[in-house]
Formats: sequence, structure tokens, C-alpha cells
Amino acid sequence: MADTLQDESPAERRRQKVRAAIVDAAERVFSKEGEAGLSIRRLAEEIDYSPAAIYKYFGSKEELVDELKESFFERLMTKVDGASLVSQPFRERACHSFAKYIETAIARPHHYAAAFSISADRNAAAPHHEAPGAKPFDTTHKGRAFLVIAGLIAEGQANGTFRTDMNPHLAAKSLWASMHGVALLMIQLPGFPVMVPTPDDQLSQADFIRFHTELMFSSLCKTFPETPSSRSAP
Repeated sequence: MADTLQDESPAERRRQKVRAAIVDAAERVFSKEGEAGLSIRRLAEEIDYSPAAIYKYFGSKEELVDELKESFFERLMTKVDGASLVSQPFRERACHSFAKYIETAIARPHHYAAAFSISADRNAAAPHHEAPGAKPFDTTHKGRAFLVIAGLIAEGQANGTFRTDMNPHLAAKSLWASMHGVALLMIQLPGFPVMVPTPDDQLSQADFIRFHTELMFSSLCKTFPETPSSRSAP
């Protein structure tokens, strides 16, 4: 990465800096006004640029939202992939990776909302290869983040931990749905899980994330291992 930055011309570095500033401003506007409030004209007001200047970088609002989506999943991929590569036993690595998805989402809730906005996935109803101008899924940051999870499941099947009678990609989709649901609960109901206490305890968000990811891991196993109690969570 350092060599790449050194090879860039001053003009290219300025272009990347302005592009990043536009994306940051778009995230701020999205966080305050939602997708409906985000427009090229509104963005120009936010950063004191002319709409024409912004159109040099993004041809439309939809293109800008796509960039918000990709930049979020780039951050997510970095977090999840980093967690999957650490030198820990397989169970700890897998659970850490699952937890990173949820933690990354709730750390940047408005960016997460942008990543799953209607405009960002406006072609999702059609087969991806038929979407005009769409990149192959596995070349996007979203696709690469998904493949990290699918790869962990395949690794667990290969090392004898997980059941081998399930498709790793289908299992990864199921895990993704579960992690997405927990992330949204914590974003939209900040009091969760304390607002729904257990009979003898009140879990913090960190406690619940660990418990949930351990439970997801256990559900994939050949034999259902004991899940640590909430009291053993950090």
C-alpha cells in the first residue's frame, strides 16, 4: 500500500483526497437526513463545493450511495479478514470474525444503513450478472467479506469441526442473516439486550455478541458443544 501511495502523482493524491472528503460528507448527510435527504445539491451545500465539481467524481446520487456501500464493506472485510487470520484456535478465530461483523456495523450505524439502502442494492432483485454495469459479486468488497465467512465454514468442515452435509455458501448466508439481525437490533434498539434482561442477569452488548456468536458456531458443529454462559463473557 505504501508503495502504491508513493507511486501516485500529486494530482492523483489530490483527487483521492477530494473523493474521500465527498464520501465522508455523504455519510454525514445520510446520518442526519437519511437517504431521502442525500442529493448532489445537498452534498454541495454540506462541503461548499459546486454540484458540477461533485459530478466530476460521481455521476449520480446512486453512484455515490454505491461508493458508501463499498467503502463500508471494505472496512468490514478488513476487520473480518484480520480476525480470521490471527493465530488462535479455530473456534476463537471463527467467533471473533462473526463478532467483528456486528461490532463494525454498530460502530458506524449510519454508514451501515447506507450500505443496505435501497439505492445501494437497486438491482438486487435481478440476477447479479444481469444488473447493468454491475461487478461480479465476488469482486466487490461485500462479496469478499461474504467469502471470508464462507471460507471459515469450509475450513471448519475440512478440519472436522463442522457438519459436512451443508453447503458452506448457504450456511454463510444464514449466518449473515443472523449477524445482520443482531446488528440492526442493537442499532435500532440501543437498550438491547439490557431492555430484555435474563431472569438472573443483565447482559452488556459485548456479552451478548459473544454469546450469540458462540451459539452460531455451535449450531454448525457435528456435535453441539457447550456454549459459554453469559457470566464467562468479557
